[in-house]
Amino acid sequence: MRHGEFLAELKIPAEPEFISAAKRVGACLGTQLGFSLEDIDELAIAIAQACDSTIEACEEIWGPKSGATLKLSYGRTDRGISVEVDAAGPAPAQLRERALAERQAIQHDREMQRMAQEMIRFFVNDFQSSVDAGRGRVHLRMVKYLIG
Repeated sequence: MRHGEFLAELKIPAEPEFISAAKRVGACLGTQLGFSLEDIDELAIAIAQACDSTIEACEEIWGPKSGATLKLSYGRTDRGISVEVDAAGPAPAQLRERALAERQAIQHDREMQRMAQEMIRFFVNDFQSSVDAGRGRVHLRMVKYLIG
């Protein structure tokens, strides 16, 4: 978390069934910061899409079921909430090497990935994405402003 006041951190496996936990934390924090129900729903949608996009990037980098994890950092900004999603590959080097060796040639549809990022942009006020497959780095940052 580079900007704002730290609120919470959540680490989950890079698996779709854990996305609901990330959404719930974001919704709870949005409620505490005074967001409307509509803004909370939009934040939850953006968080879900960001997690899904990060999971797809993990699959492309390390292969499916690699043991990658997502770290979500939630922070208060001067005008709202920021959510950063970072991916970490399999911890031990042996697992990382095995995952790369066994990796299937996963290529997600680039147009669908572009549309997913546009959807995130639709629901938040600021969005940045950085994927460096060569270095095994995935980072997304979203900011949703509290209006009023």
